[in-house]
Amino acid sequence: MEELALKELWQSYNNRLEESLLINKKNTESITKMQAVSLLNTIKPIKIFAILVGIGWVFLIDTLLWQLFEVASLFFLISAGIQVILTKLALFIYLYQLIVIYQIDISEPVVATQEKLSSLSSSSLWVARILFLQLPVWSTFYLRKEMFGVTNQSYIIVNMAITLLFALVSLWLFFNIKYSNKDKKWFRMIFGGKEWDNVLKSIALYNDIQDFKK
Repeated sequence: MEELALKELWQSYNNRLEESLLINKKNTESITKMQAVSLLNTIKPIKIFAILVGIGWVFLIDTLLWQLFEVASLFFLISAGIQVILTKLALFIYLYQLIVIYQIDISEPVVATQEKLSSLSSSSLWVARILFLQLPVWSTFYLRKEMFGVTNQSYIIVNMAITLLFALVSLWLFFNIKYSNKDKKWFRMIFGGKEWDNVLKSIALYNDIQDFKK
């Protein structure tokens, strides 16, 4: 009888221990999720501000293109057109990111949230790639056909060299801004703000949850 009582007591203890561990595990998961969501919430004002500024800028450039279409130089029209198209693409991605952030909920499965966080990080890289492609047009929008005269050859050569340099830099960044380079110094200089850091921290927190469940 004593042996049976001891076994029952031991089994009861094991059951209570397992229940306690399960509760602690769920509490840890919930707290970690709340921390990740809190980090993402700090990004919302940044995204909203960027969208509002971007909308204002696009409206201004579109208005200039519309009003100056008949009198502006071809260089201005092409440069401004490329710039505003790329800005609109970046705005679309920012809006998509804001929607994804608002959709993230601590009650949804970890894997589903990890997919959304992965989408946030990859789309952030695409925004930077797209915006850096604008670099060359900032050295061409003010050019006019009349400037390509004999007396302006030195100026045009210097300007073309700057434009070529901007084009090479923008292309290099376009192909090298990727997640695998996130620990490199130049990458950290570009993505050193709260927006990118908080996304990475949220990803790390959800990865910890996944590891904890294993």
